[in-house]
Amino acid sequence: MDLGWAHQLFGQAATADGRRLYEVVTCALAAGDVRTTADFPITVKHGPRALAEADTVIVPASDEDYAERPDARAAQRLSRALGYARPGTRIASICTGAFALAGAGLLDGRKATTHWNSAARFRRCYPAVDLDPDVLYVDEGEVLTSAGEAAGIDLCLYMIRRDHGAAVANEVARSTVVPAHREGGQAQFIRRPTPEPEVSCTATARAWALAHLDSPLTLRELAGRQSMSVRTFTRHFRDELGLSPVQWLTQQRLERARQLLEETDLPVDRVAEHAGFGTAAALRQHLHATVGISPTAYRSTFRTQ
Repeated sequence: MDLGWAHQLFGQAATADGRRLYEVVTCALAAGDVRTTADFPITVKHGPRALAEADTVIVPASDEDYAERPDARAAQRLSRALGYARPGTRIASICTGAFALAGAGLLDGRKATTHWNSAARFRRCYPAVDLDPDVLYVDEGEVLTSAGEAAGIDLCLYMIRRDHGAAVANEVARSTVVPAHREGGQAQFIRRPTPEPEVSCTATARAWALAHLDSPLTLRELAGRQSMSVRTFTRHFRDELGLSPVQWLTQQRLERARQLLEETDLPVDRVAEHAGFGTAAALRQHLHATVGISPTAYRSTFRTQ
């Protein structure tokens, strides 16, 4: 998909009089058939020498190639291939293509992103990279990375906008029926459930709190449900879940608010009340801090019809 998007988006970028602004060419480490995770191969005419004429190189995702322990030989082959590129060539990755750039040493000491579901694995493999799993893309000048495959659309449009201005990028977005710019980052797509501990002495309080999220809840009330002092309850809570009771409560209220925004037509102020934030302003502040967008924008993206 990301390979196709690169051709579609850059291939449509044109001046007002119709002159194409990019020539898009696909190359592989060796010309010929390239396997895919679908039931069809891709026939690539060009080998890595085509990179010698490139102004921009885009490395797509390939989950099968970027395993738990990255193949050093694959990184070496990519490094040799990129050796054909001229100094100053812009290099970008889509989704797990960031693993390839990191394996080639192009991301050391730089900020980067990749698909949120691969973030933990990426950090284990490449601790020298400053990974930000919450954004849609990262621009580090000559090296750019994007999040999940669809975020490759955002990155391609961003590069077109940077090269030729908003008018050209907007026309490309319009002709392919995609937004020219998306609010927020990929944090809005991440669910962060708190793992249930095997043995718990705070479960009763947590279950009670979930049934009363719309009410003001105090630490004293929660601790009382377990017949503990506030200090003892807080210590046990943090030991079990790795969060303070207040952090956990905020997280659960955000999850409730997200559910209501996705599944109901309740006004935002009523959503705030039901989730226990009290006011729409408080909900807006917490949601923006967590996923980077407003309740209204979140609902427009995820509302179930």
